[in-house]
Amino acid sequence: MNAFIVELPNRPGSLAMLAEAIAERGINVTGAAGATAGDVGTLAFTTDNEGATRGVLGDRGWVFREVPVVTASLEDVPGTLASAARRLGDAGVNIETMFPSGMDGSKVRMAFGVDNADAASRALG
Repeated sequence: MNAFIVELPNRPGSLAMLAEAIAERGINVTGAAGATAGDVGTLAFTTDNEGATRGVLGDRGWVFREVPVVTASLEDVPGTLASAARRLGDAGVNIETMFPSGMDGSKVRMAFGVDNADAASRALG
């Protein structure tokens, strides 16, 4: 699975325009996180159809990149994110994005967009 990372202008309607374009093709967004800094925002997201998502982004001229995603179920207690991030860092893995992607019982399933999925999978066990 890959996450798409897209830069958008930090103005009203930017996210709506992207989300509408994806929805028009019948693509479901399965996880997302975003933030802004000044005039630009960045959205990282996963979908249920990566090929169609690439097509939408390319057809509409959005500049984007993809990063592989590795998921891990973390206990919902203080320190578990710190521990996972430390294991990834110690393995030389750069975290490009992260966001919650669901629940596994009482655990939070985190999606980590990384630069090395194999090393991340080994580090997170």
